[in-house]
Amino acid sequence: MEAFRWVVFTAILALVASKTAEEWKSRIIYQLLTDRFSQKGDNPNTACSDLSGYCGGSFKGIEEQLDYIQGLGANAIWISPIVENTVNGYHGYWAKNIYKVNPEFGTEVELKSLITECHKRDIWVMFDVVANHMGRQSGCIDRSCPTEQLTNFTEFAPFDQQDQYHELCYIQESSNQSEIEQCRLGILPDLNQTESYVRQTLLDWISNLTREYNVDGLRIDTLCEVPKPFWREFQKSAGVFCLGEANYYDRPRYLASYQGEALEALLNFPMYWALRRSFNDKEHMTELLDSIDLQNEIFIDTTVLGLFVDNHDFQRFLNITPDVTLLRNALVFVFFSQGIPVVYYGTEQLFHGGADPDNRESLWPHFDNTTAMYQFIRQLADARKFSGVSFGDLNQNVVYVDNDTLVLTRGDNPSQLLIAVTNVGKSQGSVQKTVHNLTDTGSGAVFVNIWDNKDRVTVNDGVLTISLTNGQPKIFKLAETTPYKSSATAMFMHHLTAILSLCLAIFSKQFA
Repeated sequence: MEAFRWVVFTAILALVASKTAEEWKSRIIYQLLTDRFSQKGDNPNTACSDLSGYCGGSFKGIEEQLDYIQGLGANAIWISPIVENTVNGYHGYWAKNIYKVNPEFGTEVELKSLITECHKRDIWVMFDVVANHMGRQSGCIDRSCPTEQLTNFTEFAPFDQQDQYHELCYIQESSNQSEIEQCRLGILPDLNQTESYVRQTLLDWISNLTREYNVDGLRIDTLCEVPKPFWREFQKSAGVFCLGEANYYDRPRYLASYQGEALEALLNFPMYWALRRSFNDKEHMTELLDSIDLQNEIFIDTTVLGLFVDNHDFQRFLNITPDVTLLRNALVFVFFSQGIPVVYYGTEQLFHGGADPDNRESLWPHFDNTTAMYQFIRQLADARKFSGVSFGDLNQNVVYVDNDTLVLTRGDNPSQLLIAVTNVGKSQGSVQKTVHNLTDTGSGAVFVNIWDNKDRVTVNDGVLTISLTNGQPKIFKLAETTPYKSSATAMFMHHLTAILSLCLAIFSKQFA
């Protein structure tokens, strides 16, 4: 009986310690490539010149720059896959031995030290993990490599047998699901997750990994390349929040099918493409509204999707469109629309690299926390954190849209935040917009610009007028009033309800 009580107790502790999807909705994620973020000790005074191989970034380097990350307003980091890689696998996606930590990044002790220091600062840690494939075989860089080398798996651990992999073939058709799941991405050996040894080994590995390192979440690579049922088992074995990379071009309905059927949360690639069309290509903002409406229809929960404008697989925003004002507008949307904001390292320093590997620059020697973009992102993070809005709720409403401007509100009625973004760019001058759909906000209510408290707009009979100067976005917060429902009593009841709901969920999971 005593043993049973201990099992129940430890299980409840694990549930309490594990960060849920609901909790992750309040986080701001900073994505970094371990090899490109910071070296141990003093970083070089010049940037890394050879981006096709290792540049020297390390776990210890990240730990030594946590002030920089925290100063930006991020409270979670997504780091590269930690396992030992084959030659030039600086990014972590070419596994050689899944049981060893990549010595180029540091030691197990240094990795655990990084995680401990993050947790002391309330910074959550997300590991990037790969379960679809292993790394390049020695001497192979493309399909011209001899077949006998491409089918020799003896250098990998633990998957060193041919029957643990799919037959040699390559992904050619993005619409051929069998090909996507059974053939190779590039030349990377494709694991066969239906083979019992492979399946169970991967499930045991991820279970042990998350517990050994006390990680708070996982970003899962190449979701579409593996059958959905496997990912459900994988997430269960991991026991932590999982954010999946389902990315096969701009196919919203196809990608949305992976939420629920595979994982609870995805990176929002459909919205990434919509933002590129709106802010880089300057298509009509009415199409951005169409994308928002479609996502609300096809996704189970849009508030748990990862929103971003830059990442390690695509040319950076400023490489496509060198207008910082447009980038600022896109970032405002990422921080205040439905989803979890993800900031790719270097965006805060206006990095503008092109296609891989040029979009994987070294952050050194650019650890400057005084730049305008660094401070702007910090302001967005603070505004999100201290707004009083529950971003995990479906409380978004688009109240105005035309060819170049979109205005939305966040929060319960009356709305607490009013966000205006535009794609006119820095050279347009001022534009003025009259918003007519604020009938739930009382007449006489005042919205105050979070960056300029002299910039105030008043709602009259559900209508207000805003001016956007030089293409800049604006964020307004509803001015405090006595009867407003975000009073101390209402906030206390909100937090009390959340705590009771969490307790109920914990005991329901344990004793169901």
